[in-house]
Amino acid sequence: MLITNALLPDDREVDVRTENGRIAALEPSLDGSADIDADGKRLFPGAIDVHVHFRQPGYSHKETWETGSKSAAAGGVTTVVDQPNTDPPTIDGEGFDRKAELAAASYVDYGINGGVTADWTPEELFDRPLFALGEVFLADSTGDMGIDADLFAEAVEQAGERDTTVTVHAEDATLFDESVQEMPANGTGPDANADLWSAFRTAEAEEAAVERAIEVAGDTGTDVHIAHTSTPEGIEAAVDGGATCEVTTHHLFLSREDLDDLGTHGRMNPPLRDEERRRDVYEAVADGTVDMIATDHAPHTRDEKDAGIWDAPSGVPGVETMLPLLLEEARQDRFSYERVRDLIAATPAETFGLSRKGRIEEGYDADLVLVDTSEATEIDGEMLHSKCTWTPFEGRPGVFPELTMVRGEVVYRDGDFGDAAGENVRELDGQ
Repeated sequence: MLITNALLPDDREVDVRTENGRIAALEPSLDGSADIDADGKRLFPGAIDVHVHFRQPGYSHKETWETGSKSAAAGGVTTVVDQPNTDPPTIDGEGFDRKAELAAASYVDYGINGGVTADWTPEELFDRPLFALGEVFLADSTGDMGIDADLFAEAVEQAGERDTTVTVHAEDATLFDESVQEMPANGTGPDANADLWSAFRTAEAEEAAVERAIEVAGDTGTDVHIAHTSTPEGIEAAVDGGATCEVTTHHLFLSREDLDDLGTHGRMNPPLRDEERRRDVYEAVADGTVDMIATDHAPHTRDEKDAGIWDAPSGVPGVETMLPLLLEEARQDRFSYERVRDLIAATPAETFGLSRKGRIEEGYDADLVLVDTSEATEIDGEMLHSKCTWTPFEGRPGVFPELTMVRGEVVYRDGDFGDAAGENVRELDGQ
C-alpha cells in the first residue's frame, strides 16, 4: 500500500509504502500510484493503550473484545493491554488461556497481563506469553483483587526473576479517610454527593503506595510501572524512584469540579482530584515528566453507574477518546504533535519492549492513523463504539481518526470496520 502526501507529527511531509505488515519505505516522494492520498493530513503511529479492561470473560454485558477493540480502532488505538480483574481473573494458566481465546475476536493487537491474588499460580502464568504482571492492586478496586504487603513483595520478586515489568495500582487503603463515610451521600447517579469518593480515597494514599512499591522493587531490581497516577505527588514519587508512570485522560482533563455534572459516572479508582492537582498533573504531562497516557478503559452500564456513591462501580470508558482529546490539545497549541506521538506510541513501546511499534520508520509495524487536524467534532457517547454507550467527556471537542491500520491492514475507515476481526491481529508479550 502507498500513502502519499502525509504530514508526520514532526511536520515532515512524506510518502509511506507498506509491505507485509511493515513500513517498507518512507521518503519525501515515492514512485507508484497512491492507494491513499493523505492530502496533507497528519499520519501518526497507532496509539498503544497499556491499560484497558475489556471485561471478558465474565462481564460481557459491559464490554467484549469485539466492541472494545472496535472502540479502540475508531479512536486510533492499534495495541491494547488488558488487565486481569475479569471473572475468572487472569491469575493462572487456565484463566490466561480463556482470555486469549476470547481476545482472538479483537480488531487490534493486544497484550494480556497476569494478576496476583492469594490463589495465583505464577509458574503457569509466567509460562504464557505474559505482557506484564499487573495491574497488581495495592487496594481493592473492581474485582476485589487487593493484596497484602507480603504477597506483593513475593510477586515483585517472582517478576524480577523473569525480567517482567510489574504494573502497580498504587493506593494505600490504610490512608483512606473512613470518617467520610458518615457524611450525607444524598441520592443516586447525578444526585449523589460524588465528591465523597475523592475525599475518601485520599491523595496521600497514592503517594505512600507509590513509594512503597518502588522500595519493594528496589530490593530485587524489578522494573515497576505505576498505573493511572492522579496526583503530582504520586508522579514525583515515581520519577524520583526510577519507575515509569502513566496518567489517564480522565485525570488529565477532569477534576472534582466536574463531579456535580458527572455524579457517580465520575467515580473511579484512584478518584478525581482537586483542580489545582489536576493542573499540576497536566503540566507534568505537557513538560515531559510523565511517560505516557493510558485510559484505564473500564466500562460499566448506565444502570450500574446510576447508584449511590458507595454502591456504584468504579471506572469510566476512554479508549476511543484518548487520542482525539490529545489531538485537540495539540490543535489548540497546548501540546506539540510530537509530544502526543511520544505519549501515546513511542514511549509506551519503548517502556514495554515493543521494538517494532510506536514509530513511523522503516522496518516498524505499519500501525498507522490518519487524522484531519483542521477541525474537531463534539464527543457523543451514543456515537462511540464501546458497549456502555456513555462517556465522561460528553460534549468536549475531539479530533477523531479517518483511518486506522494495524500492520498494514485497514481496520477502520470513515465509520466502517474491516471485514473480519482476529485474522490479522497478534498477541504480544512485553519485555
